[in-house]
Amino acid sequence: MSYKKTIGFIGTGVMGKNIILRLLDKGYKVFVYNRTKEKTSEVVSQGAVWCENVSEVARRAEIVFSMVGFPKDVEDIYFGASGIIENARRNTILVDMTTSSPLLAKEIASAALDYELIALDAPVSGGDIGAKTGNLAIMVGGNKEAFLKIKPIIKVMGENVVLQGPSGSGQHTKMVNQIAIASNMIGVSEAIAYVEKVGLDPRSVLESIGSGAAGSWSLSNLAPRMIEGDFSPGFYVKHFIKDMKIAIESADEMGLKMPGLRQAKKMYDYLAVQGYEDYGTQSLYYWYR
Repeated sequence: MSYKKTIGFIGTGVMGKNIILRLLDKGYKVFVYNRTKEKTSEVVSQGAVWCENVSEVARRAEIVFSMVGFPKDVEDIYFGASGIIENARRNTILVDMTTSSPLLAKEIASAALDYELIALDAPVSGGDIGAKTGNLAIMVGGNKEAFLKIKPIIKVMGENVVLQGPSGSGQHTKMVNQIAIASNMIGVSEAIAYVEKVGLDPRSVLESIGSGAAGSWSLSNLAPRMIEGDFSPGFYVKHFIKDMKIAIESADEMGLKMPGLRQAKKMYDYLAVQGYEDYGTQSLYYWYR
């Protein structure tokens, strides 16, 4: 039986909007809030209920999801007199899907317990395409019982849903994901740059190499966008830089060297300085042009 509870969702950006639309399509009642009200217009037109602030969402929903930009944004919406934790009803399950700090995820989970709430960290991978199709990979950290209760809901968002361990484990898993992507994006961008420089048909080359050892999600989904000159954000450069910074900080705490990750971050930092921070991560191709 589906866990049909009222849902709160804070953050209606590229990813959040598409997740909310899927929840509405499955018959869930969804209360929404976003700092920029205009960005909720599409989901509200499809049946979501607009709330004036974070605390109203927390009071009205039985499960609260959040997907915002940066760790500071997560802190702002969870803590304080107007935050989620102090306003949610007892036994509410809180699920932060923002890619954020593992340490912050643990702090939220600990603070939630003081208010008889349960908090899970559940960052995702798959970009705007995965959010639209319900094919996100969702990496969860926290209480197993709470995870099993809401699993039918998060299965609406993605088929690959795994409880990785205690609080913070979802965020650590997402760091692993981002570390793998960072160097891969360099490889994909260099490959397309080489293809175009040598004068081959890039679509034909992708057909040959996409199903072989060079195949990857980025090659299949982002290389075609590079070729078409489509640099709209499925995932923002500025958010990827944030993720890489968190991963580097976590690696530093463990004394782990990450030369590939550091190089990728330097390249994306350069793009941001050049004005591409609100472009998609596939805009790394600009570095080679």
